[in-house]
Amino acid sequence: MSLQTVLDLLGKQKIVEGMVRAQSSQHQDLVETLVQKQHIVELEKVLARQNAGELAKILEAVPAEDAARLWQLVDPARHDDILWELPSALGQQLAGPRELKFRQGQITAYTPVDGRMRIVDVESRAEFEALRPVWIDILGASKSERGWIARYCGLELPDPEELTDLEVSARFYEEESDEVHLHSNFLLDREGASRSVPVAFIIHDDVLFTVRNEELPVFRLQRLRARNQPSKSLGCKDLLLDLYGADVEYSADSLEDTYSILRRVGQEVLSENVSDADAARILADIAEEEDLNGLIRGNMLDTQRAVSFLIRGRFLSPAQTEDAKEILRDIESLNSHTTFLFDKINFLMDATIGFINVNQNRRVTQLTVVSVVFMPLNVLAGVGGMSEFSMMTQGIPWPVSYSAFTIVMLLVGWATYAILKRVEKRKVKPKVMPGRAV
Repeated sequence: MSLQTVLDLLGKQKIVEGMVRAQSSQHQDLVETLVQKQHIVELEKVLARQNAGELAKILEAVPAEDAARLWQLVDPARHDDILWELPSALGQQLAGPRELKFRQGQITAYTPVDGRMRIVDVESRAEFEALRPVWIDILGASKSERGWIARYCGLELPDPEELTDLEVSARFYEEESDEVHLHSNFLLDREGASRSVPVAFIIHDDVLFTVRNEELPVFRLQRLRARNQPSKSLGCKDLLLDLYGADVEYSADSLEDTYSILRRVGQEVLSENVSDADAARILADIAEEEDLNGLIRGNMLDTQRAVSFLIRGRFLSPAQTEDAKEILRDIESLNSHTTFLFDKINFLMDATIGFINVNQNRRVTQLTVVSVVFMPLNVLAGVGGMSEFSMMTQGIPWPVSYSAFTIVMLLVGWATYAILKRVEKRKVKPKVMPGRAV
């Protein structure tokens, strides 16, 4: 529909231009300029509504002269995205000879050289075409950049943000072209903002492709290891298992940090006095660690399913299968540890809520004591306000009578309070067991 609209507008523009030029008029130039501006505005509106892929299809479908005219009407800020979608010959014809660079995404290629992994930060299309890597890491690439890599390598590269909508059973599969797709979640542990980040893994022609939109500590760790340590894992599947193993290690480190925080929180909870403000802060810390623990458990289950899929699908060699089983054993140990932490979190949560209840009961007790102390005083105050009291104290100056009455009320209040405190002490006094010293 968009292509037909563009073709119609181009046809109308040519017809009007021909009619205007065929007529002799002193205002011919003015009429021609107005007509051209009108058609240009309409074409710009139509082109602005198309994405880079649709614009590339339009430019390929129209004649070269019309393609050059349309290219001038496209926003220059979109030229790079469109060039990624166009064939090289047509791109050079429209934009001239230029080196197309990855401006939005960070593309990193890993190539084994003499037992070590050579890491190349790919900046342009020409550099990418000259590589023969075993791992291509695509971070934050635009749809056009990702689409060009997919077409050049002959595979499908999904958008990581769309992976969260997939069912669990649809995250691991093998294409008819022998592509192996695995969509997994990796932990991004940040204070107060921990979350899971989706990552797409594709194995195609013995090359591992990873697609993600955020930097992750696991990938930074693997990059550091590849630079500084000789590696026996030089195949794409070995690298995939290394990434899953590093994810398990990173999750284990996060669990250790969680345990340290819960230990500190537990010491605060089990202290003698916990105010309501302390309880609120403690509950916030516990809730944050509970969320992190849940993320780790969910990611480990996701990793467990991915590794199990590789084993069941017979994609791994015997040595790689042993490494995968070791990862599964590590995951099992982490799952038991997360269960222990969940129990500890529930205990600390219950203990904190219990202290909140104790504080509330203490305030209710204080109000009860005050009400009991003032109850006899209210009775006496009622008696003192009656006319009979004035009759009883007739002949006594009122300052003396009411001063004495006030002193009596204070004594009664103090006596009531002392009796209540004595009764309370008797209730909380520990019982002495036979044969034991208090």
